[in-house]
Amino acid sequence: MQCSWKAVLLLALASIAIQYTAIRTFTAKSFHTCPGLAEAGLAERLCEEGPTFAYNLSRKTHILILATTRSGSSFVGQLFNQHLDVFYLFEPLYHVQNTLIPRFTQGKSPADRRVMLGASRDLLRSLYDCDLYFLENYIKPPPINHTTDRIFRRGASRVLCSRPVCDPPGSPDLVLEEGDCVRKCGLLNLTVAAEACRERSHVAIKTVRVPEVNDLRALVEDPRLNLKVIQLVRDPRGILASRSETFRDTYRLWRLWYGTGRKPYNLDVTQLTTVCEDFSNSVSTGLMRPPWLKGKYMLVRYEDLARNPMKKTEEIYGFLGIPLDSHVARWIQNNTRGDPTLGKHKYGTVRNSAATAEKWRFRLSYDIVAFAQNACQRVLTQLGYKMATSEEELKNPSISLVEERDFRPFS
Repeated sequence: MQCSWKAVLLLALASIAIQYTAIRTFTAKSFHTCPGLAEAGLAERLCEEGPTFAYNLSRKTHILILATTRSGSSFVGQLFNQHLDVFYLFEPLYHVQNTLIPRFTQGKSPADRRVMLGASRDLLRSLYDCDLYFLENYIKPPPINHTTDRIFRRGASRVLCSRPVCDPPGSPDLVLEEGDCVRKCGLLNLTVAAEACRERSHVAIKTVRVPEVNDLRALVEDPRLNLKVIQLVRDPRGILASRSETFRDTYRLWRLWYGTGRKPYNLDVTQLTTVCEDFSNSVSTGLMRPPWLKGKYMLVRYEDLARNPMKKTEEIYGFLGIPLDSHVARWIQNNTRGDPTLGKHKYGTVRNSAATAEKWRFRLSYDIVAFAQNACQRVLTQLGYKMATSEEELKNPSISLVEERDFRPFS
């Protein structure tokens, strides 16, 4: 009887040891499932054959800049790109969008949206793990021996344009400008880039291709990522003015309205209302402060950053718990009081930031502004943007249309 009792005990201990070993083995491997690829009908060879990378067990802080087009996101991205201990990627979800949209037959259906978001979350999770091979599923033509010249806006990433990822002639400390990077660096070796990523303590990614913070919940709740979201918002009236100037053909009818004073009957108002609805839904979630966002979410108004870039940047880095790099401070000094003629590139960042934030007031007619205020009233109120009640008030820069609000991080 005594021997039988000992045998049972030994079997139990052995079972516990086997389960512990299995758990340790599982958690030592990269999170490498690919439901987004499966739903999209793409090959899963990289999921099956690609190398695995260690989980983020060191509690590194990673950053996602959640924004929309023409909201100042390129500027905010540079606040992290200039930090020497941050691996920054500019719009990697472009590749997901570029690959999947031609496969969709129903336009922007809920099913298509789910597939897109699922694939986007899978890619983000892999990139935060420095698994750049996973990106190859969405690069056309496919990379050969993990090298490619098709990374979208490679030149917007400091790490991808400097040694050891890029080895241009000249000083070892040379960091190329975006146009020079594409010309002088040659093919991007994703293996070397992944090594450079793992050498840094943080990964920051900017995207305008995720509509709402709720779409990121699975990533935010993943303890392996320790992900923090910076949601960047801007006055929708300013976004409309900037898009009309930048994407002149797409927003042709808005410019026609401005030029003629008559609203076109076939104006696509969703170009405005979609922004307002996404902002409102996302901000509503953030301001409700659900438990899953505690310590993980910060709302930043572009206008606050533009008026006081250094102070706001210090607040952002304080929220993240990351020391502010002197290179970041120097970049802010050099790029927020610059000659506006240097910032004419549509994604440029050299400008007088405070003046830029107010420029929309002189680029839209009062009729268009009144229409936008009516269509976006809810989100304007949520975010503390004042209504212009007349043409005179709109064009008077001494009257602020931004309320003093303190959107403190949820911590």
